Amino acid sequence: MSLQNRFAGLSVVIIDDNDTTRAMLRSILRAEGIEVVGEAKDGEAGVALVRKLRPGLVCLDVMMPNVSGIEVLAQIKAEMPDVRVLMVTGSTDRDTVQSAIQGGACGYLVKPFNGAKVIASIEGATGRKLRG
Repeated sequence: MSLQNRFAGLSVVIIDDNDTTRAMLRSILRAEGIEVVGEAKDGEAGVALVRKLRPGLVCLDVMMPNVSGIEVLAQIKAEMPDVRVLMVTGSTDRDTVQSAIQGGACGYLVKPFNGAKVIASIEGATGRKLRG
């Protein structure tokens, strides 16, 4: 299987209040041939985007103003249980991790991250083994 088609058909929405984090994720994902179909800076806009676009995967920041990533996760999973959500965070606080996993997150990506970490997290979240 060629490197560019291993994520064929996977669409992603990025929800993160940090412009730099969104840009890095977008760049890493696109380099892997993953389609980034939308981005949002906050939870409310993010949920609206996920409702509209129905992506296969959401990369969701935990710490955001107004509505937390954990609350956004709960909303997405309640309305669209088949959408996979990968939490993106700088916090490895046990309660936060536990809340995310109990809330239905299918993985955790800890900042700072690099391309390899992102891809490994997406492999785990989507069940698509990429190499080997």
